[in-house]
Amino acid sequence: MKILLVEDEAALRDSIIAYFTEEGSICETAENYASALTKINIYNYDCIVLDLTLPDGDGMEILRKLKQMHKTDGVLIISARHSLDDKLSGLNLGADDYLVKPFHLSELKARVSAIVRRKSFDGNNLIVFQEINIDTLAMRTTVGQNNINLTKKEYDLLVYFIANQRKVITKSALAEHLWGDEIDLSDHFDFIYTHIKNLRKKLLEAGCNDYIKSMYGVGYKFSS
Repeated sequence: MKILLVEDEAALRDSIIAYFTEEGSICETAENYASALTKINIYNYDCIVLDLTLPDGDGMEILRKLKQMHKTDGVLIISARHSLDDKLSGLNLGADDYLVKPFHLSELKARVSAIVRRKSFDGNNLIVFQEINIDTLAMRTTVGQNNINLTKKEYDLLVYFIANQRKVITKSALAEHLWGDEIDLSDHFDFIYTHIKNLRKKLLEAGCNDYIKSMYGVGYKFSS
C-alpha cells in the first residue's frame, strides 16, 4: 500500500510510519496542512490517513480539496474529536472511515487495508485475474497450481498492474507509486524495466500468459 500520513504529533507519526513500513507499505508524511496540500496535488495514494487538527489548518478542508480535485484516494480520518457531528461531517465530505484516538496500530492497519480492498478489489482478499490468483493477506501468488516466489517489489508491481488493468501506466507513475517521494532523487527509471522483466519471466515460467504490454515511449499496459 502507498500511504500518506497527515499528522503533526511526532511520536504518533513515527510509530505509525515504523509499523506500516515494517509491514512493507510505502509511507509518506505531511506534518501540517500546507505540506499535505502539496502532496495530494502532486501524488496519488492508496489511502490518506488524516488528522483533523493541524497546526496551520483544518483536516476537513483537505477533504474538501480532494473532493474538488475529483481524487479517488481512500481517506481514513484519525482524530481526538469524537462527536457524532465531526464523524458525520468527515464521512459526508468523502472520508471512507473515521477512527478516534487513541487506537491500536493493528486496528489502524486493518481499517486502512479494508479501505484499499474496497477501492481496488471490491473488498476481496483474493485477487483473481485469468489464471493468476493473489492472496493479499498471505501475500501469496499462484498461476494455476504453481506458486510463484516474488520479491516485495515484484508482488507490488503485479497487484498495481491488476488494479489498473487495461490502463496505460507511465514509468513515472509506477516509480512514484512503488517508491514514494524517494523517487524524486532519481533521474531515470531504468530500474523499473529490471523489475518488470523479472516479474514477467517468473510469470511465464509458471505457465502464465504474457499480460504485460510495453507501450513504446509511454509505459506499460496490463491486459488480456
